[in-house]
Amino acid sequence: MTEGYHIAILGATGAVGSRLIDQLSKSTIPVASLKLLATAKSAGQTREFKGQTITVEEAKPESFEGVDIVLASAGGSVSAKFAPEAVKRGAVVVDNSSQWRMNDNVPLVVPEVNADALADHNGIIANPNCSTTQMVVALQPIKEKYGLKQVIVSTYQAASGAGKAAWDEMMAQTEAMNHGKTAPAEILPVKGQPHHYPLGYNLLPQIDVFEDDGYTHEEWKMIHETKKIMFGDKNSDAVKVTGTAVRVPIMIGHGEAVYFVTDAGAGATTKAIQADLADAAGVTLQDDPANQVYPQPLTAEGKRDTFVGRVRPDLENDDAFHMWVVSDNLLKGAAWNTVEIAQTLVDRDLVRVPEGAAAKFPTA
Repeated sequence: MTEGYHIAILGATGAVGSRLIDQLSKSTIPVASLKLLATAKSAGQTREFKGQTITVEEAKPESFEGVDIVLASAGGSVSAKFAPEAVKRGAVVVDNSSQWRMNDNVPLVVPEVNADALADHNGIIANPNCSTTQMVVALQPIKEKYGLKQVIVSTYQAASGAGKAAWDEMMAQTEAMNHGKTAPAEILPVKGQPHHYPLGYNLLPQIDVFEDDGYTHEEWKMIHETKKIMFGDKNSDAVKVTGTAVRVPIMIGHGEAVYFVTDAGAGATTKAIQADLADAAGVTLQDDPANQVYPQPLTAEGKRDTFVGRVRPDLENDDAFHMWVVSDNLLKGAAWNTVEIAQTLVDRDLVRVPEGAAAKFPTA
């Protein structure tokens, strides 16, 4: 039993990075030391952790010497560069970017759903897309008891899911439009594409780039991540998953209208599903329509749980149901799930890089 772990946070100055620091301070992980890493531009800034003032350092390969656990939220290209360097030096990386999620050597984990996948990690564990995470937390107790044949989801995703710059732009647009002025749009839906549209007072039915089949990459991620997390195979045919992802003009908190089909004859009813959700780890049931009780982004903000309500049957199809799912995309969708994975690694004594694992992630 270790007296404490040496931990590094990569991307410590970003919106998720600041929440990683906070969630780590509230976890049960014994921290022997904490190193905060970011770009050269952010180096020299300071952050507080359990009463200590820690200076942010520029991330370099040698930054990971002596580190046990890396909590990373610095984007795919940064993770591609530094995660293998950390593993090579004996650190276990829990990564919040999209870089490793579909890698067959990397488990994609939501602890309430598939914590056992951590037993086979090779030094890198991927944190899923925020919209996927909350959905599978809500679906897992249903799958366990009644099976799961199909999922159709429509998402209502907050501006913060696209980063602080997108959030700030939406706020500026809203303020400008409140005064009858033109609202500049330079970021959404995708900064690198030629056309940009305001999110203020608007809805954008595009998150990430469009694939050749007409689905956005966000929708593609939800489909294949759900299959990998819940069924162990990103291309599993055990469940049908499809969806539409929409960016909405709110700051924090993703909402999802989830339609799901259970196994025929499994006995699923609205009351039974509500009872199962009420008992499920990481879920808070808010489902009293007679008194207008249901999940909302404003009331989910700052909380770790996934909130579920409006569970009801499809009146036209047997064994099919609807539910409404809300979560703080910066916490359960990012920072808390990342720290929760690390906490599970600690609890199960899995903070080690298996022999030969570094060869699976060659460094540049």
